[in-house]
Amino acid sequence: MNVVIIGKGKMGTLLEQTAIANGMNVLGKADLFDPSALENSLDQVDVILNFSHPDNLEWLLQTISHHSIALVEGTTGYSQTQKDMLFEFSNTHPVFFSANYSLGIAILCQLAKKVSAQLKEEWDIEVVETHHNQKVDAPSGTALALVEALDPEHEFEHVYGRQGSVGKRQKEIGIHALRGGTIPGKHEIHFFGQDEELTLSHNAQSRQIFVNGAIHAAKFMVGKPNGLYDMNDLVSLN
Repeated sequence: MNVVIIGKGKMGTLLEQTAIANGMNVLGKADLFDPSALENSLDQVDVILNFSHPDNLEWLLQTISHHSIALVEGTTGYSQTQKDMLFEFSNTHPVFFSANYSLGIAILCQLAKKVSAQLKEEWDIEVVETHHNQKVDAPSGTALALVEALDPEHEFEHVYGRQGSVGKRQKEIGIHALRGGTIPGKHEIHFFGQDEELTLSHNAQSRQIFVNGAIHAAKFMVGKPNGLYDMNDLVSLN
């Protein structure tokens, strides 16, 4: 499998090392400012791994638009316009898109959906995410994915933190972001009932878990027809 990695930071380096360890042929790393590794291998690359900056998206999609290349997309912080652009691209290309490539988070999302369906009418729900002090977007894309799993019909108001005289709790899900230190990522879902609490949580101990999931996704995407895929296509509780 021939792959090109978009992004030259820590994540890009981990992706390159792990891809090589898994027998993949890494043709190079590229980005908007140095696109040569991609532009020079468009007829060879099978899968692109993009875990970089949102500014790379438009250039990337334009560059590969006329080539049969699968895209494994893990960049966070996209605007809704950028997400729509990516979803439209999946009509003509196979695209794997997830805010979090941890297999454990994929299971957590599925658990969240099942538990919420049972408890949401009588229990209160809060989501808390914690990340390192260099993370630029808040709340995390993973936290938003968890909220979507908890509230797929958008029945609840989504409250991002609280301040001042907020009054009695309404039909809402609270979402809270903590930032500090070097924590790769921690996500907690709290279900508060009458005299009891249920907590579902996942703690990432390194970026490597996301890299491992991305490599699984890349292998999965080989030969897939055009369309949009996500972690639910890799793991399932059903």
